[in-house]
Amino acid sequence: MNLLMVIFGLIGILAVVGTVQAFKERNIISIVFNLGAAVVFGGFTVATIIFQGYPPTL
Repeated sequence: MNLLMVIFGLIGILAVVGTVQAFKERNIISIVFNLGAAVVFGGFTVATIIFQGYPPTL
């Protein structure tokens, strides 16, 4: 679960970067999908850190 959390965290960060680029290009559908990905993957990462701790307890 630890490595999966790191991968999902990186995806969340890249989704935020993509959202900023989409705002610069004024691409509405890209903004929607990037915000959705950032919320889902970022939320999963934050919830995992809150409920299992980092590093996760066994």
